[in-house]
Amino acid sequence: MEGINKRDLGLVGCGFMGKALLEGWMANGVSPSSIYVRDPSPSEWLKTQSSLRLNEDFPDDLAALVIATKPQILDKVLPDLSWLGNGSTVVVSIAAGAPVHLFEQHFGTKTPVVRVMPNLPAAVGAGVSALFANSAANQESIGLVRNLFEAVGSVVEIPEEDLLHVVTGLSGSGPAYIFAMAEALAQAGTALGIPPGLAKTLAAQTVAGAGIMLSDPDADATQLREAVTSRGGTTAAGLEILQSGDSLRDLIHRTVDAARQRSLKLSGQLRDKVINS
Repeated sequence: MEGINKRDLGLVGCGFMGKALLEGWMANGVSPSSIYVRDPSPSEWLKTQSSLRLNEDFPDDLAALVIATKPQILDKVLPDLSWLGNGSTVVVSIAAGAPVHLFEQHFGTKTPVVRVMPNLPAAVGAGVSALFANSAANQESIGLVRNLFEAVGSVVEIPEEDLLHVVTGLSGSGPAYIFAMAEALAQAGTALGIPPGLAKTLAAQTVAGAGIMLSDPDADATQLREAVTSRGGTTAAGLEILQSGDSLRDLIHRTVDAARQRSLKLSGQLRDKVINS
């Protein structure tokens, strides 16, 4: 983070994910006095961060400009920032569905642009962020962005921008699917006689523990499932139901694809809005 402290960092929009990023950056050595935050309605938490540069003018040569606004208001946000383009400032967007060419249109094609899709667990330092960079972004630019998002979890790079729609359906929306699974497990336990609070704890800790096991780089979900499933045992009986009829694999495929299709639709709407503006 040394380069950030020397050249400063800009953040536009500080909602849930913006706050998670700020906390991660400061916890990993970025000086609050090097962070410029622009937010028209700052939260009470943000107002208490006295060392941050809240709603001050951005310096001329930011190391990175992170855009964390809703995609629907980009047409109002980007024109006032275009003067930061065609230089050494890396433009980073976590605005879902907003394509690289939209930022190139405002900042110029020589501007390093990196799109990132983080997810909710970034709020507890356990997120996974997928990034795609345009041709103007060199390894130094990409490395800077990796450092920023490794502050809140792990980072992967994807080879094609269109795959971000799949990433949105898989890891971006994925935590909600896991929460729904935990919710269903707890409800099943309660329906079968376990007190609601205890059922909730059992479900939550089961999901959390399984996640920790899967986070091992050498972990394999198939092998772990097979290891816990004894032939003719209780787990096998449960899995037989879970995978019968419209199997879990097909259901999850359709779930991820539905989110992907919605991402594509929203991206198209955003593109049309920009073209017609």
